[in-house]
Amino acid sequence: MANHVILTSEEHRTLRISTARSAQLGDAVMSSLVVPNEFRRVQNDYPILFRLTPQRDRFQALAMFGFEPGENLFLDGNRWDAPYRPLAMQIQPFLIGHPAVEGGDKQIHIDLDSPRVATDCESVRVFDDLGRPTPYLEAVAEQMGELDAGWQQTDGFFAALTRYDLLEPLTLEITLDDGSTNRLVGYHGIAEERLHQLDAGVLAALHADGHLLPVFMAMASLANVTKLIARKNQQVAAHG
Repeated sequence: MANHVILTSEEHRTLRISTARSAQLGDAVMSSLVVPNEFRRVQNDYPILFRLTPQRDRFQALAMFGFEPGENLFLDGNRWDAPYRPLAMQIQPFLIGHPAVEGGDKQIHIDLDSPRVATDCESVRVFDDLGRPTPYLEAVAEQMGELDAGWQQTDGFFAALTRYDLLEPLTLEITLDDGSTNRLVGYHGIAEERLHQLDAGVLAALHADGHLLPVFMAMASLANVTKLIARKNQQVAAHG
């Protein structure tokens, strides 16, 4: 169960956070939410796919780490084997909270029941002895600001993709070296053929609104599916 509270120096002066990577700390997940302004960095390592929310009322973008729930093929014991981790993974166990007053700055919340909340001396302090944010917390706050800015772009991005019919169902069926198969169903990708058919005016409008680059980054990211399959084959062989 989550236990979200507003982060304050008075209440959390001695709080420490584990920045290690492991399944026990919540990194054993097959995907992470990502936002358009980080697609350029995400596409270096991960396939980017799109999926309707459980309520089926909107699309969300996902960086894929594996082929089944709980599988993160980038997690090697206590090491994350990729240079970039999506912002939504980086900021844990912190969350973006609503402003205290309308029009004010958004607040930082923390999930006190997260396994990342720690007491050992090797973990990182959130505040110093005087109650000032540590460099760690300042870095997290910057990442949260970037993530929040990305969320603000997301509705417009998906509205544009829907307006020009640029999302199409995508099913990936992967046969591994041992003959077993994995299927990713229920996902969408960029409709490349329809994108190529758009006229110059529409492409210029997408570019002006900042949507064209994320579209191309999402398309380019699908090259990482082959790399993800290789990781899966390597894991299967190691445990075979």
